Amino acid sequence: MKGLHFNIHTKIIAGYLFILICLVVSLLIVMNRMSALQEEVDFISQHDIEVHNLANQIQKNVIDMETGMRGYVITGNEEYLEPYHIASRNWLDNYSKLHSLLADKGTQQRNLEEIKPLIMNYITSSAEYAVNQKKIGNQTVLDDFFKNNKGKKRTDELRAHFVSFLQHQTNLTNQRVEQLSQNNNNLKMTLYAIILVVTLITIATAVYLSNSIVKTIKQVIWTIKGITDSKESGVDLATRIEVNTHDETRELAEAMNELLSNLEKQNWIQKNMAEISTMYQGMTDLTELTHAFITKLAPMFEAVYGVVYLRRNQGSEVRYVKEAGYAIAGEESAGASFRLGEGLIGQAALDKRIFLIDQLPEEHFKVTSGLGDSSPRNLLIAPILVDGRVEAVVEFAAFQPFMAQHLTLLDLLQDKFGSAITNVAGRMEVERLLGESQVLTEELQAQSEELQAQSEELQMQQEQLRITNEYLEEQRQFAEQRAFELKKAKDELEDYSRKLQMSSQYKTDFLANMSHELRTPLNSILILSQMLMENDGEMDESEVKESSRVVYTAGSDLLRLIDDILDLSKIEAGKIEILTDDMNVTEIPQMMKSMFEPIAAKKNLTFEVLTASNVPNVITTDGQRLQQIWKNLLSNAFKFTEQGSVTVRIELAKPEKVQELLPGLDEEEMVLEISVTDTGIGIAQEKQQIIFDAFQQVDGTTNRQYGGTGLGLSICREFTRLLGGAITVESEPDKGSTFTLYVPGRQEAAEYHLLEQLALNEAAVSISTEEQESAIEETEIEVVEAEASDNQLFRGKKVLLVEDDRRNVFALVTALEKKGVKVQVAENGRRAIEFLQEQADFDLVFMDIMMPVMGGYEAMKAIRHDLKMDRLPIIALTAKAMKGERDKCMEAGASDYIMKPLNINQLFSLMRVWLTEQVNED
Repeated sequence: MKGLHFNIHTKIIAGYLFILICLVVSLLIVMNRMSALQEEVDFISQHDIEVHNLANQIQKNVIDMETGMRGYVITGNEEYLEPYHIASRNWLDNYSKLHSLLADKGTQQRNLEEIKPLIMNYITSSAEYAVNQKKIGNQTVLDDFFKNNKGKKRTDELRAHFVSFLQHQTNLTNQRVEQLSQNNNNLKMTLYAIILVVTLITIATAVYLSNSIVKTIKQVIWTIKGITDSKESGVDLATRIEVNTHDETRELAEAMNELLSNLEKQNWIQKNMAEISTMYQGMTDLTELTHAFITKLAPMFEAVYGVVYLRRNQGSEVRYVKEAGYAIAGEESAGASFRLGEGLIGQAALDKRIFLIDQLPEEHFKVTSGLGDSSPRNLLIAPILVDGRVEAVVEFAAFQPFMAQHLTLLDLLQDKFGSAITNVAGRMEVERLLGESQVLTEELQAQSEELQAQSEELQMQQEQLRITNEYLEEQRQFAEQRAFELKKAKDELEDYSRKLQMSSQYKTDFLANMSHELRTPLNSILILSQMLMENDGEMDESEVKESSRVVYTAGSDLLRLIDDILDLSKIEAGKIEILTDDMNVTEIPQMMKSMFEPIAAKKNLTFEVLTASNVPNVITTDGQRLQQIWKNLLSNAFKFTEQGSVTVRIELAKPEKVQELLPGLDEEEMVLEISVTDTGIGIAQEKQQIIFDAFQQVDGTTNRQYGGTGLGLSICREFTRLLGGAITVESEPDKGSTFTLYVPGRQEAAEYHLLEQLALNEAAVSISTEEQESAIEETEIEVVEAEASDNQLFRGKKVLLVEDDRRNVFALVTALEKKGVKVQVAENGRRAIEFLQEQADFDLVFMDIMMPVMGGYEAMKAIRHDLKMDRLPIIALTAKAMKGERDKCMEAGASDYIMKPLNINQLFSLMRVWLTEQVNED
């Protein structure tokens, strides 16, 4: 179709014809489908109805035979045999017709074939038999026949077959009707689809035709608008409209492209005019001016050579002297000066016209480059006129012919360049005069400066007097303010002294309580450890095991008390970091029940955890801190409750309560409310606030009924504050207490200029001895199970223990040797390096950090770098619980890290990991 050229008229007619063809094809498709649908309707209305009629007719024939036979047998009147004989003759014809109609339905045809022998059997065995017996008058046989009911059984069987046949045929008819309905729906969908397709084709054809017609016109319009709005849009006049059609739009596009070419030339002239005109600004030297002019204009003209001659008056003679050049190879390449009428330069100045010469001879002159010499063939010489006088003459040479737009630009530049020459020359004269006057001005300025100095000295003296007065006034106000601040400080010191005295008393009570709390487990440790040390066989294995368990439990209590004190010190120093993350609220009730239901059962208390339906499944907060808070609250509730119940309610806080307790919180932020209610001893009104202070308890004496350090609620309050929430208490003595925790569900992670980040241990509460015994028993069971698998892994392994504390050495060596491990002990890092240099077959190294002579850090670095033992597992043992301690150990060369006091099961677990990994690598 590329060779065919369609105009707009032809395109429109072709589009309409294409749409008409689509409509005709669509109508033919619809008519074909309607004809097929009508054939299906005719088939159902003729075939199925005729099948039903013939089946009913055969059934009627059988009924007529039975009726006629019974009438004749009863009455003996042969008139009753007339319908019998008609039916016996007609049923077979009807059967044959029905059988032929069912040729396409094998199932129904077989069902019909099953009926035929039943009818024939009925006729021969029942109807004919009864009629014949009646004719011969054998009434006794007839009575026996009807008594045995043989005829009825056959007719019932026939009736059942006919009912089944007709039911099946009805189902087939219903299926055809449903299929017909489905085909009808399909016809509708097809019709809708054809309408949609024809509509889309029509729209697409219309869009295509309109685009092919309007596209070029719009492009021309956009181009024209771009030209009219060129100041804002910056239209590219070099762009041309491309048209692939061969109709009237092509002629329009070609006319527009020609217009754009003319506009591009004019735009090029105007742009370069503006660029050269702005170039003159700020120039004060003729050499600089002419050089900038020739350097700027030559590339615009695509010239490879250029020179500027300026007018000079030498007495009464006028000469044009070379002032600047472009791409001049040497002084001899261009004449130094010309008189009027001398050469083409002088002649152009004399005639005041432009010379344009092409086809220059090759020997005229050459332009030199790094690769050789070439001869330009085109020459342009133009005078620069100002008020009818030639101020300069310019000459250009180029390989390509100069175009009309170059001449137009040069003609337009004559006035501007000439005016610039005269202005610069005048400015140079003015500058010369200004230089002469500058000497006089400097002398006057020196005298003026002397007078100015004297005036400034007087002003300085006045300013000093003013400053002195202001200073005295400030001193007076400062004295008054200082007196007020001293009085305020005195009042504050007196108040602080009272608080310090109270705090000192609280801390004295706390130290007494803490001494009691520490001495209790320490006393059991000392007694039992002495008994174990002095045991000479009097204690059996169960007593030794029970004593060891009690020592372990007491040690855990001591560690927990120490952790509580460290927790409070870190909180007061502002060294606790809150790390927010998604926390599953639905897990809190399960955790509460699993932790505290054994305690409730032990103390025979009712324990319930109720969760409101509107509580979200997940909130964003520090789950570890929140867990420690509610564990503290529940532990206190169970500790101070001897009978009754402990109830926890988890719900969303009411907005008015949030506004009261957390006024700075965003109104849209969700706040979770967790309340712990007990029926314990209660708290007096005057002590409900002090219980949240450090070292404060309801009963702070050493002979108090309930134990504890008095740190739990203080830690709860500080953690709640860091979470951005609040905690309240409602209580009456002997009636119980309700502690309510309000925690925002989403907040940014708080940063408090932390120096360390430690994972807090369990809440600062006293956990019952029964719970600890249960935990120890579970641990012992796990240890027994693990011993069997450890024997094979640990036995025969060689371990280097670097430790300076003899007690730790004894404990670790005893525990490791029970596992079959061979232990070599080094008292410091230097001794450990000596052992490794002598024998490098150690499977594992336990490295203490704080040791004399050479510490753990330095020893590990020496092992890794000096001894080149990169694959040897080194587990650091340290009592320093500072942030970054693990990273420092890893940087020094440790493979893993464990903190003192050591958990022997955790130690064995680390050994399993590293020994197994070493076996896999081998």
